[in-house]
Amino acid sequence: MAEYEFVTVDVFTDRRFGGNPLAVFPNARGLDGEQMQAIAREFNLSETTFVLPPDNPQHHAKVRIFTPTTELPFAGHPNVGTGFVLASRDENPPEHYTFEELAGLVRVHVQREGRRITGARVAAPRSLSIEIGIPVATIAACAGLEIDDILVDAHTPLVASVGTPFVIAEVSGVDALARANPDIGAFREAAGQFAGMQLRFALHLYARRNGDATRLRTRMFAPLGGVLEDPATGAANAALAALLTSLAPTENADLHYEIEQGMEMGRPSLLIASGRKTAEGLVTATVAGSCVPVMRGALEI
Repeated sequence: MAEYEFVTVDVFTDRRFGGNPLAVFPNARGLDGEQMQAIAREFNLSETTFVLPPDNPQHHAKVRIFTPTTELPFAGHPNVGTGFVLASRDENPPEHYTFEELAGLVRVHVQREGRRITGARVAAPRSLSIEIGIPVATIAACAGLEIDDILVDAHTPLVASVGTPFVIAEVSGVDALARANPDIGAFREAAGQFAGMQLRFALHLYARRNGDATRLRTRMFAPLGGVLEDPATGAANAALAALLTSLAPTENADLHYEIEQGMEMGRPSLLIASGRKTAEGLVTATVAGSCVPVMRGALEI
């Protein structure tokens, strides 16, 4: 029977028991995908990561990311947390790590205060892609809201991605956001209507705080992926930052967003996301935050 070390960290917070918890296996060599999925189901967190040797020795690691039900090509809080864990264990951590993931290469910049590792900033592996639109009525049904709660002034609800796709919709304010109550039956019905969304009909709602387009509050629901609600969703907020930046009226834009999430769950989180648009039309994104270590142990398998 083999023993595998794990650690847990709270991501996108500076206090224990806030943010989004993550389990990290710093040396997962010897585990196969089926075992990783079973372990992620056992932890039952939003995501669990497994660190493996890279295929290309010029990179630092291969990282596989699992929810309780499926493997993800990319996610933000697992990369922030995994970068934090590896840097905290490294006697001389680099300025950044390069992780091999299903979505491509992910660059994770280590954040420090003096010599202390505090968190990480993740560059999304892909530029913004905008896919299908989703009817307002579908969003309202999934979120348990009224149609009038869904705004379409800036953009209609749509699927956007910088590595992992999310359905993104704006709601009328933080009060409407707080009223959201996911209807799993509506999610199943919606997923059946849109090809390729069966496990990834993940709904990311946002509202402007005091009308400020760069100070946002968000909630993310992915019940079909085993996550009824996520306290802090890096990939979704990176996609949101890229989407909003793409709507800026100038050809070139470099915008930063302060995003709260997890308030309704009692796990307050703070994410700093950015989007950069160039005249060539590409929009890229990053997401950053602090981390706090919580637990460590070993699992026998």
